Amino acid sequence: MAGVGGGNDFQWCFAQVKGAIDEDVAEADIISTVEFNYSGELLATGDKGGRVVIFQREQESKNRLLSRGEYNVYSTFQSHEPEFDYLKSLEIEEKINKIRWLPQQNAAHFLLSANDKTIKLWKISERDKRAEGYNLKDEDGRLRDPFRITTLRVPVLMPMDLMVEASPRRIFANAHTYHINSISVNSDYETYLSADDLRINLWHLEITDRSFNIVDIKPANMEELTEVITAAECHPHQCNVFVYSSSKGTIRLCDMRAAALCDRHSKFFEEPEDPSSRSFFSEIISSISDVKFSHSGRYMMTRDYLSVKVWDLNMENRPVETYQVHEYLRSKFAIMTGSYNNFFRMFDRNTRRDITLEASRENSKPRAMLKPRKVCTGGKRKKDEISVDSLDFNKKILHTAWHPKENVIAVAATNNLYIFQDKIN
Repeated sequence: MAGVGGGNDFQWCFAQVKGAIDEDVAEADIISTVEFNYSGELLATGDKGGRVVIFQREQESKNRLLSRGEYNVYSTFQSHEPEFDYLKSLEIEEKINKIRWLPQQNAAHFLLSANDKTIKLWKISERDKRAEGYNLKDEDGRLRDPFRITTLRVPVLMPMDLMVEASPRRIFANAHTYHINSISVNSDYETYLSADDLRINLWHLEITDRSFNIVDIKPANMEELTEVITAAECHPHQCNVFVYSSSKGTIRLCDMRAAALCDRHSKFFEEPEDPSSRSFFSEIISSISDVKFSHSGRYMMTRDYLSVKVWDLNMENRPVETYQVHEYLRSKFAIMTGSYNNFFRMFDRNTRRDITLEASRENSKPRAMLKPRKVCTGGKRKKDEISVDSLDFNKKILHTAWHPKENVIAVAATNNLYIFQDKIN
């Protein structure tokens, strides 16, 4: 959402890329979510095969002062398996929709991962010692004859190769009729939200057999359905406040102190539409795909099809800032399929400057500067410009994450994870 570099201009350079180079990408290997933990030392990705891969940042080396520590694979585990709902005759995909980290309380790390129907709480812990010298077992694990035990031994801990274990601690299931699109950990660190197309549930991390339904927009007659929930997020400091966005481009802020069922919102954020610009695609492009709070909780940022908007929680009638992400596609709706040619945009809120960059292996040398990309919408094309008609409609940037404390970003492009950082002078 925001970097730590302030308003100073900085350039982005290549840091790392993870993933195979093969042209034929297996569907299961496509990355479906990316998330840094609270410190930024761990970076987790989920894919369509139900796997979670965690990368850990290596300690910075004294002889490589111009380089930040690299992210290397820390742990890989299968989070979800394909299932079948026999009552509804539906196949439930193993694809990981969302990953959310819990703040670290001890040596272990905890994260939530969700597919379409089930949320799991995972514990990731390290083990570098093993116990030896049991009284009732031999070293190979076989039980000893009790009649032959003549002395009492005190087991001792012996060093062993580091092993990272991922174990499921809680499974939260059977609470969503529709596909889960969001999970968000509350600021009390005891509860979290999960949202699907029509409902939002509040869970306690220690209780798996029940949850509280706090938003339900399902109409009595499904033919009267006009909008669906697209994303939900807890306030970073007020555990009673949360927001959710809809396919109509609106955001509702709710306060759980007002009522147990938050069908009546406390605030309603919507930008009035210009009647002259309304078209067949207006409702499609206005649908909000994600919503995030600023670190202070004063602002929130929403992403729709064409723009990123920054909202002040004290002003509901319009956003305070709007950034056009790919205005050059506005005239291409007839053939547009949601492709971005592996481009991603960066906006500086202070200088109001923006830049288009590309996630590509062509310039993948460490600390190599990323060259700005420009898209030509018509007329005579300049040397460094790319025609909008030549964009690769099979390449998409769907998932990104920003380091919580530094200008380090992770960008997922199909089965590859690119890591970029600002230039270190």
